[in-house]
Amino acid sequence: MKLLDKYILKKFLTTYVFTVLILVSVILVIDFTEKNDDFIKTNPAVSEILFDYYLNLIPFYANMLSPITVFIATVFVTAKLASHTEIVAILSSGISFRRFLVPYIIGASLIGATIFVLIGWVIPNANKESVAFQVKYIKSPFTYDSRNIHIKIGPETYVYMESYNNTAHVGYNFALESIDNTKLKRKLSTNSISWNAEKEKWHIDRYTLRTFDGEKETIFKGANLDTTLNLRPKDFESTYRLEQTLTLTQLNDYINEKIERGADDIEIYLIEKYERFSYPFAIVILTVIGVIVSARKARGGVGFQIALGFFLAFIFIIFVITSRSLAQVGDIAPQIAAWIPTIVFTGIGFLLYRYVPR
Repeated sequence: MKLLDKYILKKFLTTYVFTVLILVSVILVIDFTEKNDDFIKTNPAVSEILFDYYLNLIPFYANMLSPITVFIATVFVTAKLASHTEIVAILSSGISFRRFLVPYIIGASLIGATIFVLIGWVIPNANKESVAFQVKYIKSPFTYDSRNIHIKIGPETYVYMESYNNTAHVGYNFALESIDNTKLKRKLSTNSISWNAEKEKWHIDRYTLRTFDGEKETIFKGANLDTTLNLRPKDFESTYRLEQTLTLTQLNDYINEKIERGADDIEIYLIEKYERFSYPFAIVILTVIGVIVSARKARGGVGFQIALGFFLAFIFIIFVITSRSLAQVGDIAPQIAAWIPTIVFTGIGFLLYRYVPR
């Protein structure tokens, strides 16, 4: 790596870190202002607010703002170089613009790789703490209100409940069915099923077990039963930001479990998974675009170029939000939705590289 590469790379990375710290600090102040009334009402300890909530919220916001921060850092550094006529001198020395991009791409790749590790394993663990704090002190108590619940808990085993009380951990009008090739083989039914936390099993009182063998039906009525099912109270707990609290490994396992159960709310988890892979590539693309739009010396100084950087970064975030919303309602496949912003901005970057004077 040449001295010039080290010079640009150092300015780029330090500016990026500084931009992240500034923007995250501003957002944390705004967040505290918004939630101060909740803190007064629920009265959490100061240590819980600082360490359980805000300390764990910093990496979440740092990642969420990464498209903006990397773009602003790129535009700011490049525009400064252009205003000091340093880029003209660099290109006049025989270095091509493509070669000039190399330290930026190296820096963006380092940031992208770091972000991938963070959003894959570090940030989800931090989110567990901040989300738990919000559920305890900020969010309203969660009530599971779904009706006529159908869950596949095994290859041939299905559970039905008319309703479930997530406070008492009791399911009402419960049925456990074994079905083989569309034929009902066994059906256990009861008025209620409750979770025994000590035994970590489900307890059933006064149940009826029907066994079917062709046209023959055998009925057995039992007094009580403790049983283990591929179903736990956590399956009926709040899913508030759940996808953001799962590491990449846990997310894959959870998606597979959802698929096996035939769940119909899997899109949000698939989007989260594929966005974690697309984000690092977006960082590189946005960096290249940032260099292209700010490499020319502007008469009015760097203000307009920085404003343009903000504008394009926000357009990228709008693309992310829009494609995510479309995927959640089923209009676009999650795999495609997660990559749409990166693909669109790759095309924009290619056009800018081809036709914008530098």
